[in-house]
Amino acid sequence: MYYFAAYLLKFILSLFGRIKVYQKENLPQSGGYIIACTHTGWVDILWLGVSVLPTKIYYMAKKELFQTGFTKWLMEGLHAFPVDRENPGPSSIKTPRKLLRDNKVVGIFPSGTRTSEETPLKRGAVTIAAHSKAPIVPVAYTGPNNFPELFKRKKAKIIYGEPIYLSADHPKKEAMEIMMNELNAEMNRLQKEIE
Repeated sequence: MYYFAAYLLKFILSLFGRIKVYQKENLPQSGGYIIACTHTGWVDILWLGVSVLPTKIYYMAKKELFQTGFTKWLMEGLHAFPVDRENPGPSSIKTPRKLLRDNKVVGIFPSGTRTSEETPLKRGAVTIAAHSKAPIVPVAYTGPNNFPELFKRKKAKIIYGEPIYLSADHPKKEAMEIMMNELNAEMNRLQKEIE
C-alpha cells in the first residue's frame, strides 16, 4: 500500500511540476534517523515522502487524523502513527523509538502546526533523538501548500541539511538544549537558503 500510494502521488504531483531536491546526499546511508521538516501546508508532507523514495517515512501525526474511517485507513496505509499533541505521554516516544531501533526513518514536523512564521520548535524530535541515539536531519520546504497553489504550478523545493547528533560531551539535559538550538538555527537557515 505504501509504495503504491507514494508512486501514485509522485505521478499526480508531477502533473503540477517537478520538485527540486537539494543536498539529498546528506541523508544517512544506514541506520534509523529522524527527518524534521518545516510545515506550511499539507502538500509539504506529500513532497517530502516522494523526495526520499524508495525510502519509507513513518510520520508522526496528530491523533485527530485517526478518528474517522477513511483518514485512519489512509494514515495507517502511509505508515503514520498517532500522537496526542495536547497531552504527550511516554507512549508518544515509544513508537518512534521502536521504529528507529529497527533502522526506520521517522518524519516529524517540529513546528507542530502549519505555519509560514518562525515559530519555536516543539521538543518532540529532540526528545526522541536523545532517547534513541538517532540523528536528526533538518529539512526545509518551499512551494505549493494547497490546491490553488498546485494549480498555479508554484515551484516546489526541498533542501536537506547535515545530520545533527546529540553531543556526547555534555550532560544529557544540556546536550538536548544544544541540539534543540542547532536544529532551530539550521531549519531557519535552510528555509532562507531555498526561498
